[in-house]
Amino acid sequence: MPTYNYKCENCGDLFSAIQKMSESPLLDCNICDGRVRRIISGGAGIIFKGSGFYHTDYVKNKSGDNSNKSLDKKESKSKKTEKENKLKGKINDKN
Repeated sequence: MPTYNYKCENCGDLFSAIQKMSESPLLDCNICDGRVRRIISGGAGIIFKGSGFYHTDYVKNKSGDNSNKSLDKKESKSKKTEKENKLKGKINDKN
């Protein structure tokens, strides 16, 4: 059920009420019995916490690890060897 915010036009009191969407809006203030008006609020956004919300969380390789992790390791090793080969080539060129 949604939470609706109300403001009293008489005393200015702000309060919230949990109501069904089909219920009528409240009319009277709890403090001064003045007329209240429903305030439009932004509401709450949906927050996803934990794992399992992304496509990559479900991708597994045969060993049970994420396939992306093994790809990242392979890529980092190949980049490392490329850098080492370039560095060796520069050293050999100087000699």
